[in-house]
Amino acid sequence: MLQSPSQTALPNAPGVGYKPQHFAEIIDQADPVQWLEIHAENYMGDGGRPLAQLRHLAESFPISIHGVGLSIGGESPLDPEHLARLKRLVDWLNPASFSEHLAWSTHDGHFYNDLLPLPYTDATLNRVCTHIDQLQDTIGRKMLLENPSSYLAFAESTWSEPEFLAEISRQTGCGLLLDVNNVFVSATNLEFSPQGYIDAFALDKVGEIHLGGHDEDEDDQGRPLLIDSHGREVVDPVWALLDYTLERSGPKPVLIEWDNDVPDWPTLAAEAERAAFALKGLPSSGAVSTAANRATA
Repeated sequence: MLQSPSQTALPNAPGVGYKPQHFAEIIDQADPVQWLEIHAENYMGDGGRPLAQLRHLAESFPISIHGVGLSIGGESPLDPEHLARLKRLVDWLNPASFSEHLAWSTHDGHFYNDLLPLPYTDATLNRVCTHIDQLQDTIGRKMLLENPSSYLAFAESTWSEPEFLAEISRQTGCGLLLDVNNVFVSATNLEFSPQGYIDAFALDKVGEIHLGGHDEDEDDQGRPLLIDSHGREVVDPVWALLDYTLERSGPKPVLIEWDNDVPDWPTLAAEAERAAFALKGLPSSGAVSTAANRATA
């Protein structure tokens, strides 16, 4: 039987999404990274190198589990087999945090490799709250719910997104995960103020902040269209939005997500270093020269 590592709270410090190719460098020199995130669905198997490496990392770092496949916003009930595998992982790893997305990815037994949007209505609210209650009861702990990146808005929505997330938190007791890049992507695509969104967000419920890269495109009318790709560095306007957020929320655990076209460790660590500057109350742009030196060292 696997032995559970002891649970440690996430520090108000930089973390990164763990990738196996960085294992040796993280063990040797993780600074400034102080915690790691894994995707739940990559660790639901039995044994093998992935779980052995994760066990080793959990002895030195707080671990956050980020789910991507529960389909919390889906119309169908949560998959009991998926829930059972997730519970086994959580029971063993005893993570510092567990989070999932305000989105859906399953329908009529089919799984879609996307996190798809929801209309913000009372019916959706009731369904999402029911699923979160079931999830929290199953894993025996509070979860964090992440705001999505949006490319369209539903005409039938009767709640704003910040209000909708705050009400879910109020009804279920869950916390919130604030993805600042998602805010910037959605604000650009749907033409609203990202600062206004942050001002309306329930920052007192936030247990983690995420940052990631996005790709730039344009829609059929030639307007800017941003794609949440997690495949490049965080852009300066998103760093500025992080600074704006931290001025209002105070220090939080800040994660760098880089899931596609994964860079070498020095490049990823340089992004974490910029987050460390922001958490110290310094403009994150002040870390550019230091981060650049680290990435090219």
